[in-house]
Amino acid sequence: MLLTFEGIDGSGKSTQIRLLKEHLEAKGHVVHLVREPGHTSISEAIRTILLNKQFHDMTDRTELLLFNAARAQLVERVIRPALDRGEIVLCDRFYDSSFAYQGFGRGIDLDVVRACIEIATNGLVPHKTFYMRIPVEISIARSAEKHLDRMEIAGYDFFLRVIEGYEYLCKSEPHRIVSCDGTLPADVLHRVVFQHLPQLLS
Repeated sequence: MLLTFEGIDGSGKSTQIRLLKEHLEAKGHVVHLVREPGHTSISEAIRTILLNKQFHDMTDRTELLLFNAARAQLVERVIRPALDRGEIVLCDRFYDSSFAYQGFGRGIDLDVVRACIEIATNGLVPHKTFYMRIPVEISIARSAEKHLDRMEIAGYDFFLRVIEGYEYLCKSEPHRIVSCDGTLPADVLHRVVFQHLPQLLS
């Protein structure tokens, strides 16, 4: 089973993934925690390029292709083998990020984004996706003390468009994507996440 977590920076994805991993492992499940872009050596090398502020002249399509190159490696080398073994994969971001960030945020045609995703994933769809919904202002406040990377310095209007993209996806696929209030306390939000999981994980 593939479960993915989405949201802008500071939305609490990492905390919720950690809590869910601990919960599922306590129940005897084999759980893999991965992130995008990254986790494999090749994907991590691509991540370094993508987040490096030195590459400020990177084109939007280059960014889209690099994210999906990292995704393709992760899917083929880690995610699909784990799923084939009947294990659970928790992914910090997956292809919904490309729709939100490169499609809505950068303004790349959604059909182009969709085509790149199809190549990278070979049709793999998460069983459930949790979108941690927070306003841009909270994201900025929570990231105030961080060293911001190339994606995080994209600007206020960019992240408004990214949020618009996530909201569009939530309305388009309500059976898969669960919209969660990311301003809730972590323990409360964890209970919200867990109650939406399939019965076999309860």
